Amino acid sequence: MKRFANLKRLGFFTRLLDEAPPAERYRHAAEQIVHAEKAGLDSAWIAQHHFHEREGGLPSPFAFLGYVAAQTSRIRLGTGIVTLPLENAVRVAEDAAVLDLLCNGRFELGVGTGGNPSAFAAFGLDSAQRNEIFARNLEVVRAALVGKPLDGGDRLYPQRPELDKRIWQATFSVAGGARAGKAGDGLLLSRTQPRTKEAPKATLAEIQNPIIDAYLEALPPGCEPRIMASRSVFVADDRAEAMRLADIGLRRALPQFLKGGHARPGETLEEMITAFDTHVGAADDVIASLRNDATLERVTDLVFQAHSVDAPHPYILRSIELVAEKVAPALGWTRAAPAVALAG
Repeated sequence: MKRFANLKRLGFFTRLLDEAPPAERYRHAAEQIVHAEKAGLDSAWIAQHHFHEREGGLPSPFAFLGYVAAQTSRIRLGTGIVTLPLENAVRVAEDAAVLDLLCNGRFELGVGTGGNPSAFAAFGLDSAQRNEIFARNLEVVRAALVGKPLDGGDRLYPQRPELDKRIWQATFSVAGGARAGKAGDGLLLSRTQPRTKEAPKATLAEIQNPIIDAYLEALPPGCEPRIMASRSVFVADDRAEAMRLADIGLRRALPQFLKGGHARPGETLEEMITAFDTHVGAADDVIASLRNDATLERVTDLVFQAHSVDAPHPYILRSIELVAEKVAPALGWTRAAPAVALAG
């Protein structure tokens, strides 16, 4: 029975894609994170997307996490990711520092180069320069957080140097893995990646293990690895119900999937589940499926999301419970001790 020896933490991730108006989307996502904390999960992560509600429904991650922080007390709150090339780096550092203070040091700052090319145009930027802008902005964020003087001589207030040790970089590439490792940052791996024409049937592990190799090779001596894998996981009490909802969700998500550069899958549900790198079913089905993912043998953090099944809100709440109660413990995760309630 395979258990993942390196797995230390379990998290929940949402791109805020519930089929609902924006205000209801935000309420659902907040309820899901509160539910994840009650279920004993270690972290919750949200994505930032500008303009394109079918890709992600949240342009303002710091505002949203401030709202969630007021409703939680233990669970760590992370950005997966802030699209750093589209942001003012000093403002990112300021917002991150304030949020981390308000949530008592529970914030994790995940950053990446992401963003739709048209979003770059809306911000007056060139998408082709995203890597250069990212590197420059990340350098400013680090300098600001640790209190170094910025252009003009001012220093960040409030300073939050400990956040410099809680930066995570997302990447699809070996070069990005090496970049994150060299900086001593955490590594964020995606739930799925497009396959190349040369290797259309490659497994996700075959794509992501070289990224992990590059990360570990570049990591400074003595720096503890932080490797997070996001995975599409949807669990229901009944396998047939899980498959019914997966069939609806994956077919609904197909146009966006193809737009993201993925090859068109076959027409059967099984072919779509494979193409979307989705782990779906009853608890035993999902446990068996995740055990076949060789990447997970090397990660310190497993973060699961219901995308692209995107079942109705009550089913996502139940999936969170089932992952925490049945799936993750079978893979080697140990639930944190519940917080002791204060008297009065």
